[in-house]
Parts: sequence; structure tokens; C-alpha cells
Amino acid sequence: MRFKEAYEGWNQGRLSQAEAARLLGVCERSFRRYLVSYEAQGLDGLLDRRLTQASNRAAPVDEVLALTERYRTRHNGWNVKHFHQWYQRDGGVRSYSWIKTHLQAAKLVPKVKQRGVHRKRRDRAPLPGMLVHQDGSTHEWVTGQRWDLIVTMDDATSEHYSMCFVDEEGTASSFQGVQAVIKTRGLFAAFYSDRGSHYWLTPEAGGKVDKHNLTQFGRAMRQLGIEMIAAYSPEARGRSERAFGTHQGRLPQELAAAGITTMAEANRYLVAVYRPNFNAEFMQPAAEAGSAFVPWIGANLEDILCEQFERTVGADNSVRFEGLALQIPADRHRCHYVKAKVRVHRYANSQLALFHGPRKLAEYDTQGKPLCSTPASSRHSAS
Repeated sequence: MRFKEAYEGWNQGRLSQAEAARLLGVCERSFRRYLVSYEAQGLDGLLDRRLTQASNRAAPVDEVLALTERYRTRHNGWNVKHFHQWYQRDGGVRSYSWIKTHLQAAKLVPKVKQRGVHRKRRDRAPLPGMLVHQDGSTHEWVTGQRWDLIVTMDDATSEHYSMCFVDEEGTASSFQGVQAVIKTRGLFAAFYSDRGSHYWLTPEAGGKVDKHNLTQFGRAMRQLGIEMIAAYSPEARGRSERAFGTHQGRLPQELAAAGITTMAEANRYLVAVYRPNFNAEFMQPAAEAGSAFVPWIGANLEDILCEQFERTVGADNSVRFEGLALQIPADRHRCHYVKAKVRVHRYANSQLALFHGPRKLAEYDTQGKPLCSTPASSRHSAS
């Protein structure tokens, strides 16, 4: 009816083509196309055949039903990108957009709200090894169990060098991630993290970090010559936050599909399956060729990436440490160590060692019992 009104106005000279097109809410070129169709076929020529005819390129109904049924029964709760990856592994040929459209039409996945204001991302480091991120995420990775996932990744490529589940994020888990990077790649230039208490001391809540009074982790990074950089907001850690969003949308489903219920099994799955697949899909090429990693040529990296405490030896040649008495064995270097300053090293497995300068005096189990009687002259630390 609206077109007939516009057509009659144009045909009688009361409206120009531009005015008739404006009346219909289309451009002038579309109005001329409507004229051709109307004069050739009448009002039937104006019908949009996309609304009345099925496309000969449309997928068979059986294929769509099979897809939605597979998602509903085997992959319910997976995000579309994750499901599409597994669909392709099984030989599927449909695109990500096609799958998303049909899953949304079946109301199996929600439509995402439009994103907010565009924000410009910080440029990546140009070389691997220039900046390494580390962060943790607490989540119900396995039904009924909340663990912390610790991720150590490269800023230049987003490659995940280390992933592990722990009961609680802390100094030991941070050392574990850094040690994995240094042993496999080498020393890196800078370390980027939030202001967690195991990374930094923050005199005022929400304030600047103290770069002079160091935590155990900060002392180890300084000893290795690695610069530490603190992030002051979640947005500043955007790459880590986005990566954890992906992990939370994928890992619980994969662990459930693999029948994994324990932390030990989950950590083995991370190393053998999940981390290699994640890096293969999400790792980016570095902006420049080369690497900023420096090979680690020292010895006993574990004696740097551990907790260290200074103590004074007592009159009985023993050291008191958290309720334990660590007895120093006799050696040929000194008659005794009374009143000497020594260091207690506590490793990730909670075992202990006693050092006088660079020399290791003894090793102890978690109960303070000596582990070996090797002469002290043959045991040294990396300093």
C-alpha cells in the first residue's frame, strides 16, 4: 500500500524519485529497482523471495538436528569456539559462524551482549623472554572442588610456559612457574604480576608497592637479575584475564569429559593435553625474530627459587627454625659454627637445607631429621 501510494505520486508527477524513495525509507536506487519489478510483475514482483523460498545452499535439517543433539548430550555448557574446535577434530566442515547461529537458534547457547567502548590494547613485547606474566585464578575446575590455577605466560606470544593446579596460590606456586620457564627456556628480562602479598609488600592497602623491602619471591628475582613490574588493575593484566576467561570456559568441561576428579590427574592432563593444544590454537607469532631469553648456566636453581631465612647458630651447634632443631654435622672446615650467621632454605616440597655462605652444611626432611651425611666440602649453592 505504501509503495502504491509512492508509485502513484511519482507517476502523476507529484513526487520525484528521491521523494518517493524517502517516503518508503529506501535509497533512490532501490526505488528504481522496485519500479522495474513492479512494472514487470506487479505487486508480486516486490516480494522478498528470501522469505518464501529455501536456499539451495541450506544445510539439511538432519545435519542441524544431529549437531544440536550432539551439543545437548555431550557438550552442554561448552562455549561455541571450544565446541567448534572439537567438531573440526571429528571431521566437521561447517564454519564457526554457522555452528554459532544454529546453536543460538536452538537456544543452547546465549547471545552475547554488544561490547562496550572500544579500548586500545597495550602493544605486546617484540621478543619472547622480554616480559613474562604470572597470575592465578580460583575456580571450580572440578565439580565440588575449588583450586587455584597458576599460569606463567609470555607477553610477546601468549605462549603458556607453565600451568599447574594448587590448593592456594602463594610463594611456592610462583617459584614453581618461574622455575619451569628458566629450565626450559632460560632467564627472562622482566616479570609482570598483580600486587599479591607473595609478590610484593604494599604498605597501604591499594597503594604503591614497596620496591625496597622485598618478599621471598622479590629477593629471588633480584638475585636472578629479573626486573619485577606490578600491575595496578585487572585491566592492566588484560591478557592474563582474557586467557583465564578461556580456561574457565574450557578446562572444567575437558576435565569432566576425561573423567578427572583429582588434582594430580588434572595436573597431568594440563601437561600432556591441554597446554599443548591451547598453545597450538592461541599462541601468536612474535613481532620480531629472535629471543630475549638468556640460557641458564648456573647450578642449583632450586637454592635461589626457595624461601630463605637467616638464623644464628646456638651454643649446641644447632639452629632453631619454626619449632625444629636443625643440628649441624661436624665437618673439616670449622671446629664449630656457634654464633655464626647461617641461612635456612625451605624448598617447594617443604624439605630444608642449611647454608653458611655458599656452602651447604646439611639437608633435612620436613621434621628436621638429616637427610644425608655427605661432607660439607662437596656441597655448594648457586649464589
